[in-house]
Amino acid sequence: MARLLDPDFAGWIIGAATRGAWPHDFIRLAAVSRPDSDRATDHELGTETMSHPPIATAIPSSSLHQIFRAADARALATGSPVARLHVGEPYFTSPPEVAEAIAEAQRAGRTSYTDVEGLPELRRALTAKLERENGIDAPISRIFVTPGSCQGLQALLLSLAEPGTEILLPDLHWPIHVQQSLLAGLRPVFYSLDDRYFPDLESIAERSGPNSRILLVNSPANPTGAVLDADRIEGLLTLARDRGWQVISDEAYEHFVYEGDHLSLAASERQLPVEKRIVHSVFTFSKSLAMTGYRLGYVVPATDEAAAGMRVVQEAGIIAPPTPVQYGGIAALQMPDVAAANRKLVQQNRDTVLPALRDAGLIRELPPGGWYAMVDISSTGLGAEAFSAQLLAERSVAVVPGSGFGLRPQLDDRGALVAMDTDSHADNLVRIAFCVDPEVLKSGVDALLAFVDERKAR
Repeated sequence: MARLLDPDFAGWIIGAATRGAWPHDFIRLAAVSRPDSDRATDHELGTETMSHPPIATAIPSSSLHQIFRAADARALATGSPVARLHVGEPYFTSPPEVAEAIAEAQRAGRTSYTDVEGLPELRRALTAKLERENGIDAPISRIFVTPGSCQGLQALLLSLAEPGTEILLPDLHWPIHVQQSLLAGLRPVFYSLDDRYFPDLESIAERSGPNSRILLVNSPANPTGAVLDADRIEGLLTLARDRGWQVISDEAYEHFVYEGDHLSLAASERQLPVEKRIVHSVFTFSKSLAMTGYRLGYVVPATDEAAAGMRVVQEAGIIAPPTPVQYGGIAALQMPDVAAANRKLVQQNRDTVLPALRDAGLIRELPPGGWYAMVDISSTGLGAEAFSAQLLAERSVAVVPGSGFGLRPQLDDRGALVAMDTDSHADNLVRIAFCVDPEVLKSGVDALLAFVDERKAR
């Protein structure tokens, strides 16, 4: 369905949230178009072409941020807490040693520029971590420290993108991946997932084409929690090599696997000469070490050529990553047990609270990885956006509509964004985060289940 972009959209949903009732299509951002009066005409331009808005202004804000603001507005308006199951913010905090290392770096005056790739000391520590935990052999020359993995992903896409070519993304995806692809001048093409949210190889092969260049894989996945095994990884990489694609492996949730082990895609390539490799890996300190606000991540390009491109993008974009925070990263890497302890906390939440959703038929199985579960709310008769709006208004529980994870941008021949549709299946789903405080998770899930029962009884 097409959706109009409204410059006052964020204010509209926040205002609706404070009144306790949103229109059911509060996230429908329909066709990207401007009134004729806002367009430059042929006469005005003196050309035969019509102007387009800048790509960044045409891309809608992520539904994740819209719900974040709406939940804040709801809490402010009612004076009561909101069960915030919408955001991947852990209830545990980063080790105090991280903050102390950053403070000490500042006190000691270690605040000047570093290399564009980051501190050599941190990159050497990351080389050891990648070898030990991920099976990836990467010298410091192919490790880039970034202000969060999100910025790292954007820089990587910019360094790999051939404008106008295609990137293959999963049907259910982190919406930031779509935004980043469009900003890099890529055309997103979406591949199917099976009933357990694993990539469908036949779908990838069928939906790709001669202009496909990049395959993006996210395991453990946001928003589905799917974790790829060795056979699926090999199938994906074989297809990518056969088609001449580059592969981006987003491994933000690498330490949060509850069934089996996390497997890094690039580990499958360590027997290949570096120049033959195709997997570019992206990691973050945000999840494993609860360092969300520190903004610290790292990227491992597959080849020296890709690293050279990444270096140019980083020089142009950030000059160098923030120095004191990198010393915090060094301290964090000296505490490998912290990530394992944090995984146990999130798994305990999953194992204690989420079975109630499975027993109610709202999820098929407990998510094998990550921080999120996709809840099927089709039995209520409500679409995801209406369900989320009413759940927040009536029960003060914030979840994210699945439509925000099923975006389908429509581009014209020039690559301009003309509409933003959504996948119809995504409209039956909402995402909840189970990395939150256990009591908040329990109360939020209980309220969601009661709301579902009430709707089904009508």
